Amino acid sequence: MSGRTRWPRASAAPPPGTRGSSDPSRGRGPWPSRGRRLSSSLSVRTLAAQVFLLQALIMLLLVTVAAAALVVQGRYDAQHNAEDRSLAAAESFAHAPGTALVLRAPDAAARLQPAAEQARKGSGVDFVTVLDRHGVRLTDPDPALIGTRAQGVGRAIAGETFTETFHGRPTDAVRAVVPVTDASRRVVGMVTAGIEYANVSEVLNQQMPKLLGAAAGALLLATGGAALVSRRLLRQTHGLGPAEMTRMYEHHDAVLHAVREGVLILDGDGRVLLANDEAQRLLNLPGEADQRHVRELGLGPRLTRLLESGESATDEVIPAGDRLLAVNVRPTAPYGGAQGLVATFRDTTDLRALSGQAEVARGRLSFLYEAGVRIGTTLDVRRTAEELTEVAVPRMADFVTVELLDSVLRGQEPTSAVHEMRRTALRASRTGHPLQPVGDVIRFVMADTPMVAALRQGRAVLVSDLRTAQDWQAQDPEGAQRALDYGISSLITVPLRARGVVLGMVNFWRGAGSARFEEEDVAVAEELVARAAVAIDNARRYSREHELAVTLQRNLLPVGLPEQDALEIASRYLPARSGVGGDWFDVIPLPGFRVALVVGDIVGHGLQAAVTMGRLRTAVLNFSSLDLAPDELLGHLDEMVTRLDTQGATAAEDDDRVPLTGATCLYVIYDPVGGHCTLSRAGHLAPAVVDPQGRVTFPDLPLAPPLGVGGHPFEAGELDLPEGSRLVLFTDGLIENRGRDIDEGLELLSSAIARPDRTPEQTCHALVETMLPAHPSDDVALLVARTRRLAPSCVATWDVPFDVEAVPRVRREVSRRLADWGLEGTAFATELILSELLTNALRYGAPPVRVRLLLGRSLVCEVSDGSNTSPRLRRAATTDEGGRGLFLVSQFADIWGTRYAARGKVIWTEQTLDSTAEPDPSALLEALDI
Repeated sequence: MSGRTRWPRASAAPPPGTRGSSDPSRGRGPWPSRGRRLSSSLSVRTLAAQVFLLQALIMLLLVTVAAAALVVQGRYDAQHNAEDRSLAAAESFAHAPGTALVLRAPDAAARLQPAAEQARKGSGVDFVTVLDRHGVRLTDPDPALIGTRAQGVGRAIAGETFTETFHGRPTDAVRAVVPVTDASRRVVGMVTAGIEYANVSEVLNQQMPKLLGAAAGALLLATGGAALVSRRLLRQTHGLGPAEMTRMYEHHDAVLHAVREGVLILDGDGRVLLANDEAQRLLNLPGEADQRHVRELGLGPRLTRLLESGESATDEVIPAGDRLLAVNVRPTAPYGGAQGLVATFRDTTDLRALSGQAEVARGRLSFLYEAGVRIGTTLDVRRTAEELTEVAVPRMADFVTVELLDSVLRGQEPTSAVHEMRRTALRASRTGHPLQPVGDVIRFVMADTPMVAALRQGRAVLVSDLRTAQDWQAQDPEGAQRALDYGISSLITVPLRARGVVLGMVNFWRGAGSARFEEEDVAVAEELVARAAVAIDNARRYSREHELAVTLQRNLLPVGLPEQDALEIASRYLPARSGVGGDWFDVIPLPGFRVALVVGDIVGHGLQAAVTMGRLRTAVLNFSSLDLAPDELLGHLDEMVTRLDTQGATAAEDDDRVPLTGATCLYVIYDPVGGHCTLSRAGHLAPAVVDPQGRVTFPDLPLAPPLGVGGHPFEAGELDLPEGSRLVLFTDGLIENRGRDIDEGLELLSSAIARPDRTPEQTCHALVETMLPAHPSDDVALLVARTRRLAPSCVATWDVPFDVEAVPRVRREVSRRLADWGLEGTAFATELILSELLTNALRYGAPPVRVRLLLGRSLVCEVSDGSNTSPRLRRAATTDEGGRGLFLVSQFADIWGTRYAARGKVIWTEQTLDSTAEPDPSALLEALDI
């Protein structure tokens, strides 16, 4: 035998006596006989018809299921749409202005019936009915139902809004029931709106012809497609019969033995069914290999074990004699054949050398990819340099040092003085090395050392054998000798460059036991350093911008808390990990020993957010000087934000300014005379209040939208705080982060501040330690204030009759009170100030008139009246009889001003106690025309 094994061939000779029996080769000619072609064609046609019928049945089933699903979905959508329309109509009517008031009127039914009918027609529902709080109909499209009791509205009587599919009288319907509440949240009535269930179903019935038509069209398309596929299958087979299939297998057999890849086919028992010529050559098979077990072929233990296991294998490299074969194994059963497997063999002996080189190249690519992932994970210059050394040791070098310019370490632009650097990172695979430690200054003084050459040329320099590098040894002979004695033998030095500028130097060293650096290593070192240079430069630029932003932010925030007696205050500001933001706070002393506390949050982060915060804080300071109520101040601030953002919208498209709209603010005024606190907020979180016993509450304050939204009035809330209470004002960065929501944050905050014995400073420390990580993801502003009260003995108040003759009496009583306080030295100036202010209030103001003296770190005198007319300081002419009173007040008082109350105004003055104000004599004489 020739050693070739062929597939068994089917006999193609016709039976004796048939046409063509004298020619034994006729049945295997290039074209099939007519009879055989006809029977084969009929069998193929029968098969195609069966496939077509099966496909048609499957398509019919799929279309039926899809149509049923569409009907169910359509019914659900129709009912859901009816519920939404009913709920919208009911809520619109129930929440309409005046509905609650009309329900209390005696003629509510007559007044509501036209409005309900108009709402029903406008909303497209079948009914809109108004019920009283007992469920009795006041209006209905059917007048006969007015006065009857509605069914199933008990949930709305309890204050709940709901939608449902109602079954009962007067008709089945999809309806919504909405309670109507008055200003105190009590239910005074209900509104029901709905669509009759028959009308909901009618919508679906109108869609049924379209759905059925679409389903029929889909079925026709699917059936036509199946017919086309069957016809194409019949055309492509050409009616081939058994003889033609035999010829096709003969061709396959010839090709199988002609290919330059070994093929071995085994049955389920591991016996050889076929081995082509290439398989016999590569495996050195015996001549009679057919039907022999694989263990009898002498293939070697590894290959025999693989073929016996029957497991799949892909390009598994196995030695066979002096050859190296790539083996692929696949079972035949999953592909329609009998149980067994097919193994192919490819000679890869000539690829041994190339595979080693490819493995090295693959290792280098993997190394560079890992470096790109691990270097630059932070925006810290020193940490990025350390990451470079961690990646390179020990995979590329035994020792790696990184030197950077001092200007780069400070985040500044690199300088041209590149011959003096500071060692920033060092990593070694062994201890006890002689290299200079981190922090030392490295100088490159010799002109021809490898480092200087690398800096001059702008590329890496390789020194394979450091024992031959005389210039390197000459720069530091003792240090070089210690390095050589330690075993350091090879060097690659690479300048660290980014954007064409030198940032530093990276040195790769290899010692005893490691191969010396070669030219192929230089390209890897340059690529590694280039990637690290970009990361270091990014970190440097970020550090510079971050430092600028933090500096600006801290300069825009209060440098120190102002002196005042009303509150004991502590504060914190923590910038975000990724950069500063727009969170801010402020403490503003106000007249009458009152203090304003402000906390706000600007949208965005970075330098622009800090600048925007400064603009908003300046505006709050300016508005506070007008001594406005918190709600009025936020109203003015909202108008200013809207105006500024409207003007900014017309700027160039490349303008990167952070918008003011969306900023939040909380403004609080505390009065120590009575412990009264007035608060107003624009989109900001409410403060936490801790009473002297340690109980924590979050007061329910009116909430307005953030600044710049517009269209909503600002309201103020009021609190009376006992002495020793703590107010905790904060931004959302304190309680919110990716790991917890706002409710969890508020619970954690409550537990952190609940202890009654903590000072504001201790409270700030506890909150920062408990609530925040080392590097928060959002910036945080925190303000903690503990209240104090002005002693009753330091407050004196007089109600003054609206008569000028009462002025001397009040002046004498004030003098006695000043004497009781030991302030006789300020009596003259105070009496003069009081006389002028009180006389003006009685002449030009309106009752009631009141005088109040407050004693603290200064003396405050207040005169209030019921008029809103504000006095102003002016220069009196020589012919004027009056007009000099306020000028005299301004000369004897340190500061003075006017603030408006809910009714009238208050004119106040403040005098320091450690020294008496000395008026300018020349100005007094000039004002008095003397």
